[in-house]
Formats: sequence, structure tokens, C-alpha cells
Amino acid sequence: MSRRGADRTERATGAGEAWEVPIARGSVGAGPQTGTGADGESETGEAAPGRSWPVRVWRALGPGLVAGASDDDPSGVATYAQAGARFGFGMLWTALFTLPLMAAVQETCDRIALATGGSLGDAVRARFGRRARLVVGVLTAALIGANTIGIAADLVAVGSGASLLHLGPVWVWALVAGAVATALPLFGGFGAAQTLFKLLSLLLLAYPLVLFAVAVPWGSALRHLLVPGVPTSREELSLLVAVLGTTISPYLFFWQSANRAEEMKHERADGRPVPLLTRRPRRAAGKQRASRIDVFTGVLLTNTVMFSVIVSTAGATGSATGHGATEITTAGQAAEALRPVAGSGATVLFALGFIGSGMLAVPVLAAAGSAGLTGLADKPWGLTRSLREAPLFYALIAVATLGGTALTVLPVDPVRLLVFAAIVNGVACAPFLVVVMLIARDAGLVGRYRNGALAAVLGWAAAVLMAGAAVAMLVIVATGGGGVGP
Repeated sequence: MSRRGADRTERATGAGEAWEVPIARGSVGAGPQTGTGADGESETGEAAPGRSWPVRVWRALGPGLVAGASDDDPSGVATYAQAGARFGFGMLWTALFTLPLMAAVQETCDRIALATGGSLGDAVRARFGRRARLVVGVLTAALIGANTIGIAADLVAVGSGASLLHLGPVWVWALVAGAVATALPLFGGFGAAQTLFKLLSLLLLAYPLVLFAVAVPWGSALRHLLVPGVPTSREELSLLVAVLGTTISPYLFFWQSANRAEEMKHERADGRPVPLLTRRPRRAAGKQRASRIDVFTGVLLTNTVMFSVIVSTAGATGSATGHGATEITTAGQAAEALRPVAGSGATVLFALGFIGSGMLAVPVLAAAGSAGLTGLADKPWGLTRSLREAPLFYALIAVATLGGTALTVLPVDPVRLLVFAAIVNGVACAPFLVVVMLIARDAGLVGRYRNGALAAVLGWAAAVLMAGAAVAMLVIVATGGGGVGP
């Protein structure tokens, strides 16, 4: 049940403090907030004058870039590599098809945080009644479990990358990566973590560079990019579902909103976010414009990586020209498949790419679900908070990262676990998208920042698409069609 009113102020407790959302329709709220934050940015989020344009661009990038980069974790790369190795350029169209859908969804999640100053979990608590919040809470708890499995797979991939670079055994580096990923949120703080996340995002540029080392029939690649294909086999349908689920992932919804809200807190010396609803229109427009550039940059990066992985593996394995197909189930196998054709340099680039994305994705996977569940439970959350101030938030992060680390050394079948995680993500994605779309259309909560026609059409289209993908996935699994991913 929605808690609405025409001219009132909603109060919810997010991240351990009250945040106010003026909900008068068409109003910008309680008036402007100005000043300079601790990091040299104005409290409106605009960069301080006098900086060179590369510095301004770098500072403008943040939650959107990190969300997009973390979407290309080693499990996702393995899925894209499997698509390229098995079906050549046959699924290349998905890189273009999902681009506007993902952009719309991520921008909507980002805009909810900008308008309210809170996370998606905070917004769910303000928008829905007890029963709906309980359902969302159960799905979020299941998502944390699925993320833990994803963390385990990504840690193993980081270890595999280190092994490919001859740095030592897989299990050693998996444990080291797990320890670092656990310690970073606990002791690094928001500023250090965000800077590291952005630097790790740059390592994903290694994937497009691999294209220069592989012979690619670009005419065929362009044709398959622009013309959607229809799955002709059960295996192809299963992999298509996996590609869609890997690209539009529910944990990204929580991370995008939570990380943006954290950025808004970090802009101010007092640590209190200034929602766009309470800023002067010009400065609010500037912040929204910069945030959109950030989000669209991240989405463009993730789909560029998706394109690059499919094309490079298709070219390297010969499947792009019909000369056979190679079975690839891990990012490490994809890197090895490049060696005979593209040389050791391409293998090194590929390994660096999934080491960076793995180290980025692990804390993001852990923090996304934690922020969602603690915000929904009206508990303090966020990397801008200390361990003492937000114990539940950090406890859930530790459970996810340490649980994932433990799975890397236990005698369990990682493929079966990833299938389970894919099922949870697939089932939860469409309901989460419906929740996001309902919040984003609520003028009583987000004011004049509610969805426009284009965002609404694309967002609901993504929800319908992911609901269809979930049904297809469940049918495939129930009828013994095998896994839905690597």
C-alpha cells in the first residue's frame, strides 16, 4: 500500500539518520542548500572551479561507472565467452538490444537516489506497506545468498587469473582476494573504496584491446550486431537467457541507488545528503546531468565489454566462421583459448580484465544486497558509516564475502551453485524491476523526478523481458535442459 499525500513531507530513516522528501507535486522542496563539502565539492555536487577537464570528468564518474564495470564480473565474462565460442556472432545483437534497457533501468535507480537522498531499500520502506516490504525483504535475502555464490565464483576466477600470470596457485590467490574484499569495506571507508573501484574499472578496457589481436570478419560481426537472431535449439535458448540475466542483474539496482546516495553524503562536510528536490533548479539540473553521464558511461562500458568478449572468443575459436566451436565455462578457459590465435599478450590482457572485474565485483555484490536489506529494515547502512554505527550492514557484507571465500575451498560443485544463483537472480529480477518502476512513477515520493514516457516504456519493457526470461529459465531447468550459464 502506498503512503501518499498531496502536500506533505515523508520522513524515513535511512543510513542511521532522517532524510526528508518534499512531495508536493511540481515542487523542488524546502529550498536551496549550499556550501562546500569536505572533499572540495559544493554541496550541490558540482565540481569546484579551476580544475582541468580530465579531472572534472574523472570526478564526475562514480556510481554509474562502478555499477557498469561490476556487471562484467568473471562469471558474466564466462557467459559471454561461452556465447561467442559456441554460437559465433549469433548472440552479438544482445549487446545492442540490452543497451537502452539497461541504461533506462540504471538511470531510474540512480534518479530515485538523487531525488530522495536515500537508497532503494529506503524508498521501498517509504512507498510500500508491510506485506509488500516483507516480500521484497525475502527476495533481497535470497539475493544475498545468490550473491555469495557469485562471490565464490569471482574469487576463483581472480585466482585463475593470477595463475595464468604465473603468480601462484589458484586457491592461494582466491583466499587472498577474499580477505582483501572483506577488509576493504570494513577499514577502507567510502572515499578510498570509491577511488579503488574506479581504478579497477579501467582494467576492463583490456577487453576491447584484445580485439586488435584477433582476426575478425567485421562485416559479419556488424550484420549480427544489427539483426537479432532467433534461438534454434534448446542450448541456444538457455544461453540467451543466461546472457540476458547476466547483463540486467538485480544487485545492480540496489548498488546504483545506494552508491549514489553515499556519494551525495560524501559531498558534504556534515555527511547529510542533499536531495535534488531541495536544491536550486539550476544546480539540481547540473547534478542530474553529471549523474546521467556517469550512468550512461558505465552502461556503455559494460556492453562494450560484452561485445568485445563475444567477438574475440568467436574469432579466436573459429566459431565466427563456422570452423567448429569450443566449450568454454570459465573466464580462465576463455583466456587460454585466445593464446594459440592471439598470442600470450591477449591472454594476459584477458586475465588482467577478469582479475580487475573480479576484485571490483566481490565488494559490490556484498554491499549491494546488504544496503538493500538494512535500508529496508530501517537500520544504519553505508560505507560512509563506521562499523560501530552500522553493525548489521557490515555484518552482512562479512557474511557474504567470507561465505564466498569459504566456498572456494569446500568440496562443492561450482557449476551447480551458479545454476542455483542464476535461478534466484532470474526469479527476483522482474519483481525488483516492478518495484523500481512503481517507485519511479510515484510523484509523492520522487516529485518532479518521476519517470517520463521513454524511461517508463523502456523500464517496463525490461521487466516484461526479464519475466519472460525467468519463465523460460524455469522451464528449461524443470525439463532437464541443463544449466542456464557457464
